[in-house]
Parts: sequence; C-alpha cells; structure tokens
Amino acid sequence: MKINNKIKNKPTIICVALTGSVPRKKHNRNVPISINEQIESAHECFEEGATIAHCHVRNKDESISFSPDKFFKLKEGLRKYCKGMVIQFSTGGRYSLSKERGRMLSLKPDMASLSVGSNNFPNSVYSNPPELIDYLIEEMNKYKIKPEIEIFDLSHLFKAADLYKNKKINGNPYIQFVMGIKNAMPADKSVFNFYIKKIDKLFSNASWCAAGIGKYQSKINEWCIKKGGHTRTGMEDNIRLNKNMLAPSNASLVKLTADICKLNDRPIANWKQTRQILELPIKF
Repeated sequence: MKINNKIKNKPTIICVALTGSVPRKKHNRNVPISINEQIESAHECFEEGATIAHCHVRNKDESISFSPDKFFKLKEGLRKYCKGMVIQFSTGGRYSLSKERGRMLSLKPDMASLSVGSNNFPNSVYSNPPELIDYLIEEMNKYKIKPEIEIFDLSHLFKAADLYKNKKINGNPYIQFVMGIKNAMPADKSVFNFYIKKIDKLFSNASWCAAGIGKYQSKINEWCIKKGGHTRTGMEDNIRLNKNMLAPSNASLVKLTADICKLNDRPIANWKQTRQILELPIKF
C-alpha cells in the first residue's frame, strides 16, 4: 500500500501505555509498577519519541489503584523529567463502577481516557453505565481535560458522535479504537477501515488512533501509520517485543513503533506538534 504525500507529511503521535491494570511482574519482570519505575520508563519512552503517557497507578501488591495521591506523584514526576509530554490519566476500571474512577481528575491532567459504553472482556463485562459516563464527562469539562474517547464496540462510536453533536465534548474529538480483545472488537482490517470511514462521516474534524492488544499491537500501529492516524504502544497492551521475546522495556516497544513510522515515511510528532494536534496548551 502506497502512502500519499499528504499522509507522509503528517506527524504521527506515539502514545505509550505504561502499565495498565493487568500485567504483573510475574508476566514480565520489566513491567513498571511503582511510581518511580513508571517515571523512569516514561522518560526512556519520551527520548524514543513517545509524547503521550497513558497512566494508571498501582498498589504495592500490583493491584490497581485510583489514589489521587499516587496520581499526583506520577504527574509531578512526569512534568519534571518529561517536559512537554502529554499526561493522560486512565479513568478505566474493569474492577470498579463507582465515581472513584474520576477522583484524580481534579489534578487536571492534559487528557483522560473516556469509555462511552460497556462491552465484554475475555472473562468479564467492562461496565460503563450512562450515569458514570455523564459524571466523567462533567469532571473533564470542569477541569478542562481533553478526553480520549475509547471505542471498544460499534455502538460506542455512535454514542461518541451523539456526545459531539450535542456539544457535551469540547473541541475536536480524539478517538481511539481498541482492537484485539477477546469477545470485543476484532483486529480485522476490514473492520478497521469501516471505522475510519464512519469517523469521517460522523465527525467534522476528529483525530484518531488505534490500540492493538497483545500480538496485534505492531500490526495495528502499522495500519494506523499507513492510513494517517496516530499510534499507541506499551506494556499495558502487550508485554512482548515479538513472538519469542518479552519486551525489555516500554521504550523498546516505542522504538519498534517509531521504526514503523520511519519505514513508511511518517514523521514522529514532537511534544509541541502533539499538543497542537490535540489542541492542548504549549505553555503549562
């Protein structure tokens, strides 16, 4: 597939999802868990070209946490050691239905993830009831946080379009397709192409990326790069560098994504370009 000149000249954002809520040290000892590990990992990724850090925080036993104090320490470290990097808090919580998922938004990160519907996961239901979605949107608008709208299923895209049409989402949307989770959206090229076409019809000026889970990570990043979208990588979604090797770091996965950009003549967005694309302040 040849890339047209317009796409070739379009900077590509690389987002790194540092830790998530599922991977443990027993799966890959290089998964960053503590605040300090995540800050160090983010700095390595920043140097390789990642300009968004998608952030979760963990407890000492590696379980997921929604502690505002932990998020505060992570944010402060990222601001200090990764100047300009976009800080994106996760409000996802497959283990929680309560408003605790948005307690950290008062810390005013640049962005936060926003799931707009429920769907099946491999062994559970990822539940996002309407009242929780409304609460998270209100908090993001209150604190001027740009949402990254997570699309796990087709209905979610139409829900996002409805929120956009009714001006509940401020600015131009940033949309992410999550592909390759068992029982949810498949990592299928025709499905991918369909979603891109629907974005063009449903939104006047949206930017988009996709996240490939597990073995699909590099493949879907390549699809995004060739179609003019942005990318996401990192150990939250995939702990392997390839079929036979565990990832030695998040930075190794960022480098792999950056190499795909270079092979396809897509420039990698620096932090200022990333903030311009996402309509975020350059000064903060």
